Amino acid sequence: MLTRLTGLLRQRVFAHYFGLGVEADAFSAAFRIPNFLQNLFGEGALSASFIPVYASLVAQGRRPESGRVAGAIASLLALVVSAIVFVGVLATPLVIDAIAPGFEGEQRTLTIQLVRILFPGAGMLVLSAWCLGVLNSHHRFLLSYTAPVMWNAAMIATLVGFGGRTSLPSLAIALAWGSLVGSALQVVVQLPAVLREAPDLRLALDTTSAEVRAVVRNFGPAFVSRGVVQISAYVDTLLATLLPTGALAGLMNAQLVYTLPISLFGMSVSAAELPKMSGAVGTDLEAVAVLQRRLGAGLRQIAFFVVPSAAAFLALGDVIAAALFETGRFGHDEAIYVWGILAGSAVGLLPSTLGRLYSSTYYALRDTRTPLRYALFRVVIGIVLGYLFAIPLPRWVGLAPRWGAAGLAVAGGLAGWVEMLMLRHTLNRRIGKTGLPMVYLAQLWGAAAAAVMVGWVVKLNVPLIHPALAAAAVLGAYGIVFGLAALVARVPEASAALERIKR
Repeated sequence: MLTRLTGLLRQRVFAHYFGLGVEADAFSAAFRIPNFLQNLFGEGALSASFIPVYASLVAQGRRPESGRVAGAIASLLALVVSAIVFVGVLATPLVIDAIAPGFEGEQRTLTIQLVRILFPGAGMLVLSAWCLGVLNSHHRFLLSYTAPVMWNAAMIATLVGFGGRTSLPSLAIALAWGSLVGSALQVVVQLPAVLREAPDLRLALDTTSAEVRAVVRNFGPAFVSRGVVQISAYVDTLLATLLPTGALAGLMNAQLVYTLPISLFGMSVSAAELPKMSGAVGTDLEAVAVLQRRLGAGLRQIAFFVVPSAAAFLALGDVIAAALFETGRFGHDEAIYVWGILAGSAVGLLPSTLGRLYSSTYYALRDTRTPLRYALFRVVIGIVLGYLFAIPLPRWVGLAPRWGAAGLAVAGGLAGWVEMLMLRHTLNRRIGKTGLPMVYLAQLWGAAAAAVMVGWVVKLNVPLIHPALAAAAVLGAYGIVFGLAALVARVPEASAALERIKR
């Protein structure tokens, strides 16, 4: 939560200085390109392949072997990522032509400069993901997930320090350097804890160990799986650059809000459950029982928070966007535009979040190939629907071309539903029935509907005050009504949340 809140603050400060102009689009595209490397090698693929093997060694008390495995993986990552960063910096103009064909002239030149600065920072973030894998396997979650606060803080400090006295192109370049410094700090703050938890850590290019080979073998499908997902993000960026100015920056703003519940609830539950599932011991039947129990509890936990989030994005997204971004060059019209994209994203919020936990269950079973197959299917569907919904559909229904960004969000959500249902179907055949009871979903959506009605009443009657104060009133009423309705419906997670608050 701390990381995501500072990320929202960073984006608010960014919106204040850049709005949805040419420089905002350039930085958004540049920011996406090296993040491709981070997402490809980082937390997703590395967690899927490294944590199950490393956590199993730690659970068995085999500390020397676990230290050797961690050191070997760190060495391999550093070598491979360094080579890719070097090539990426040299080949940046070609990358820009591929991912942002709609950029020309000074906008293209600025984007190239930004990518070359940001690329090494992405390599640092990959090493940060390795630190996260080690710490999570030792059940140390707080430091690894708050370390990105340093990255966000460095970027915020750069914007505040240079924003009032620098032209926008120069400010974008300064911000890229601030991001690079923040990436390095994110690694540095985790290293002391990693060395304490893994005192037997030894850096060496050791590929003879069976455990290291298992990590590398599992990394391949997970890497490709993350790669095909990144292809979807790449296509979204490409299509957004073909839309009018502001579409790409608006999409990035909406995605930052949209990924907040995915990170807070989907990723946090999945990250906490993966080492537990991977370390399950006992007979096959006992291990399966542990998986079913932990998966079922995790799905309910996720849905309890994600269902009201999706309803709020759909019905009250204008209030959210205005509170977060309406400042400086970012006006009310821009907030309404981001709401449209956010409402489209709400279509796939629940399946995308549940899919995180389903994928973690496969990873705990040392199966990285099944999620890969379904990720490929999702990407194909997402690309086809993304093009249709972003380019021709707005014209067919009489909307301005820039609303194609909202079409992209809807297409991604529909593809997410397909992937999650396929993951669930195959896992049910393997370990028995899983999923959320329909009664439970009906209770949550009913509570969310009641909360939306109250939220709209407050929204229509709140006086003209600062957007943040208006959001506090509207969303505060929304949250209280949802919680009360869930308690009346006897939703166990609501009672458990109330007890935690009381304590």
